[in-house]
Amino acid sequence: MIDHQVRVHPSADRLPREEQLAWKLATVATGTQEAAELDPAVAAMAVNRVIDNASVALASLLRRPVAVARTQALAHPAGPGASVFGSRARVSPEWAAWANGTAVRELDFHDTYLAADYSHPGDNIPPLLAVAQHTGRSGADLLRGVVAAYEIHVALVKGICLHAHRIDHVAHLSAATVCGLGAMLRLPTETVYQAVGQAVHTTTATRQSRKGEISSWKAFAPAFAGKTAIEAVDRAMRGEGAPSPVYEGEDGFLAWMLDGPRSAYTVALPEDGEPRRAILDTYTKEHSAEYQAQAIIDLARRLREKTPLGRVRSVVLHTSHHTHHVIGSGANDPQKYDPAASRETLDHSVPYIFAVALEDGSWHHERSYAPDRARRPGTVELWRRITTVEDPEWTRRYHDPDPARRAFGGRAVITLDDGTVIEDELAVADAHPAGARPFGRDGYTAKFRTLTESVVPPAAQDAFLDAAARLAELDTAGLTGLFPAVDATAVAAYDAKLPKGLF
Repeated sequence: MIDHQVRVHPSADRLPREEQLAWKLATVATGTQEAAELDPAVAAMAVNRVIDNASVALASLLRRPVAVARTQALAHPAGPGASVFGSRARVSPEWAAWANGTAVRELDFHDTYLAADYSHPGDNIPPLLAVAQHTGRSGADLLRGVVAAYEIHVALVKGICLHAHRIDHVAHLSAATVCGLGAMLRLPTETVYQAVGQAVHTTTATRQSRKGEISSWKAFAPAFAGKTAIEAVDRAMRGEGAPSPVYEGEDGFLAWMLDGPRSAYTVALPEDGEPRRAILDTYTKEHSAEYQAQAIIDLARRLREKTPLGRVRSVVLHTSHHTHHVIGSGANDPQKYDPAASRETLDHSVPYIFAVALEDGSWHHERSYAPDRARRPGTVELWRRITTVEDPEWTRRYHDPDPARRAFGGRAVITLDDGTVIEDELAVADAHPAGARPFGRDGYTAKFRTLTESVVPPAAQDAFLDAAARLAELDTAGLTGLFPAVDATAVAAYDAKLPKGLF
């Protein structure tokens, strides 16, 4: 790996493009390793994530934001076009990316990578798959693009923190998607460079989408980044340029969105010819909730047997800075304790999540968020007795440079009405690669079958899993097999009930 120093430069420096981060990202995407055979473990993990995305997308087909995105997409038919989950139609690829990206993100239930910043690198897959279908690429081409996108995404998340400045993480996503598209389509480095600049410039937004009363935009935001990335690549292929240098300019991303004129970051990128293995550092979710709550859910389930629920005086979760300030009481969001809060808000409330998991001993992507579940008097009483505090040791472990020692959990201290204290801690979720039950192909397959059992017939489930497993061998027509057959009539009936928009 090469450590690239990234800092703000005045316009008078005329920073050569070869020294700009956007160029270096584009070079990684178009380097010689992308023409080499993929590491089998890397290719297998990419297949796992294709399965994972389909699982959560299909489980969300009849949720309103997903239906809205789908109906918008279906208003833009195109040929060859790309497929949309829940429909037999083909639409323009940027709109397919919009619909499928929203479906993948809606339940907050697919993969994650946490370092200096947050990310859901699986969000790169919908736009890559859409463009692969539309442009006649193969499964092997798609794999190459997915691996490149993950490589860039992980590097940016390791090197540049956005959330400290309340910038939403999709700014890194758009750059990664552009690079994945460049690798998949074997575009010139110059084209990818210009598209990265356009995409980063137009997808930089604040984190208010994940603060206070969280709306459906949380699901739309990564889909918007994917759609924008496709449009940026299209313009760049037609010869259009971008703001430059987009990261280092004196009025650019670092200077005005992040650490200011004195900004200085280090982004580690693979050398030309070095294997792209970053996807192996990422991990998925067993539970439908913010990733920092995954270990907390497993911890609550473990504590349930030794906690008399009617006697809990208080619960204090000692955890990292990120967990405390983003999904804990340190966020200072009253909505995180509101029984009438939206699902999007509740899945970013670790006090709520711990209360329900402690009471139920389980977690379900729908039942655990149902309005009547959130308003249950006993739950509300317990929920409001739960707070979080930042523990410097958990913050240190969260940022440990060794992925094998990195921790995303916390320690629960439960005090009963007679003063008895029950304590336990869990560093990583059970499904984490370092956890008690790491997810392998069997875990992804089981998750797919569980989430799609009422949506996809068993034979169609089997056909999809077979197609996904053979991804590297699929031709363009075979990519259609990554969209399992569903009851399209029921989906269309749901869509017909939605209010009409512009198109």
